Amino acid sequence: MATTQLDKPKGSGLGDLALRTLRAMPRAWNRFWRLVALYMPKRLYARSLIIVIAPMILLQSVVAFVFMERHWQTVTQRLSQATISDIAAVIDMMETYPHDADYANIIRIAQDRMQLKVDLLPPDPLPPPGPKPFFSILDEALSSEITKQINRPFWIDTVGNSNVVEVRVQLEGKVLRVFVRRSQAYASNTHIFLIWMVGTSLVLLMIAIPFLRNQIRPILTLAEAAESFGKGRPMPRDFRPRGAEEVRRAGFAFIQMRERIERQIEQRTAMLTGVSHDLRTILTRFKLQLALAGGKSETKAALNQDIDDMQSMLEGYLSFARGEGAEDTGRFDLETYFQKLGEEAQLRGCKLTTALTGDPTVHVRPNAFARLLSNVIGNAFRYAKTVEVHANHGRGSLTVIIDDNGPGIAPDKREEVFKPFLRLDEARNLDASGTGLGLSIARDIARSHGGDIGLEDSPLGGLRAVIKVPA
Repeated sequence: MATTQLDKPKGSGLGDLALRTLRAMPRAWNRFWRLVALYMPKRLYARSLIIVIAPMILLQSVVAFVFMERHWQTVTQRLSQATISDIAAVIDMMETYPHDADYANIIRIAQDRMQLKVDLLPPDPLPPPGPKPFFSILDEALSSEITKQINRPFWIDTVGNSNVVEVRVQLEGKVLRVFVRRSQAYASNTHIFLIWMVGTSLVLLMIAIPFLRNQIRPILTLAEAAESFGKGRPMPRDFRPRGAEEVRRAGFAFIQMRERIERQIEQRTAMLTGVSHDLRTILTRFKLQLALAGGKSETKAALNQDIDDMQSMLEGYLSFARGEGAEDTGRFDLETYFQKLGEEAQLRGCKLTTALTGDPTVHVRPNAFARLLSNVIGNAFRYAKTVEVHANHGRGSLTVIIDDNGPGIAPDKREEVFKPFLRLDEARNLDASGTGLGLSIARDIARSHGGDIGLEDSPLGGLRAVIKVPA
């Protein structure tokens, strides 16, 4: 049976609204925390300070609010009540003994015993109410007590003289003016509590900040050592595990990991060096036998070419396994390298355009970085007739963009070409030397510098290679 709009139960609209509200709450909560994370400090030291300072500020705010709301207001109310009680007593004495024309004894008693300065004024109208201060707790307390205990027209001034409060009460045939010290009606020593609270907080922060910095410094040192090792640079000589036990354990684990990796690399390099030496000996023997053997020159040339290809492949394998991590950082001149690229482009019959923005000198591992550029730009020379190279060096970063008008690479193959020993059988083979290691070596070098290589579509219609490294 079909259900029409009229068949829906009453209140279903409210139910749908409540359901949508409940579903929207997690999304709103997630957006709130994403916004908080966006503006939160990113460094550990700043976040640790917030962890220390925020609870302290929250606690002091609660204590201050409770003190102001309870203690300060209560004390002020009691003092104001006592002061108005004294003024009410003076008024009662004046009304009880009206035969005393000038009320000299009453004024003397009020000044000596109650610390009140009392004057009698002509029965003029009271002044208009003045502006109340922003924080008028004393005005409210005095006004409430005068209304409760005296219940006569009055006028008070708590703004004029900061140390004295003036109170005027309209009596029959006269106006009573009373000057009261502010300290009699107001808890004026509250600032001492605030000063102590803020002062102790500052002392605690002065103690906590150096200790916090000392605890975070070993973590920063460990991060710098790991970053240097990841970029192929030597670790700082003064690095040693320090700080808390957990940080020390992480430091020792990092040192052991680094030693295992270096030992593994050394073993692999030594093994491949031995294998390459043995294979080179065999290849050299092949060359000698071909040189001494007779036969057709075409056959010998083909065999020699095969031997040269095998030797080139062997050098590629060894270079890929060995890497360039042992090289020290030095200065690399981009202008000089671009001049050499221009000569190579002329030999290959390619049109080359270079552009450089920023300082031409970069601090990298020179031989490794030259090989990185040669592998990438060499591929562009091999498969294109027009190549453009743009380098931008600034703010501690170097970006090199290589564009060509070659056949390019399909988007779904651009990440696979960085895998070792991978060759493309399509229009563009990124490593015609036969090893499939050209871009693998280039990416390893870029990542050892702390950067990377990416492939995109080129405005020239071919392939664009983007190299980004810190320099």
